[in-house]
Amino acid sequence: MKKNLKLNLTRLNEDEVSRVIEMAWEDRTPFEAIERLFGLQEPEVIEIMRNNIKRKTFNNWRARVTGRKTKHLKLRSPEVSRGYCSTQYKPVRKR
Repeated sequence: MKKNLKLNLTRLNEDEVSRVIEMAWEDRTPFEAIERLFGLQEPEVIEIMRNNIKRKTFNNWRARVTGRKTKHLKLRSPEVSRGYCSTQYKPVRKR
């Protein structure tokens, strides 16, 4: 694993990792949204998923998102203006 990839992954707290997993799991949330919010590129999101969910679940997720047009803004139809319902995001807990 590249050094900068490790640095990005270790700077996330448990709640942030949980949110990244939740966003990655959502079909209509693009990887670009995760990058904008957390500074993680697609390979970093894949690594988080690989390390934090069961292997079979990870394999199913990868099969589902590979080539999915809604997970990449460049492949998305211009008719899709947002990737989520306005009420879906949870408030962030402060420690």
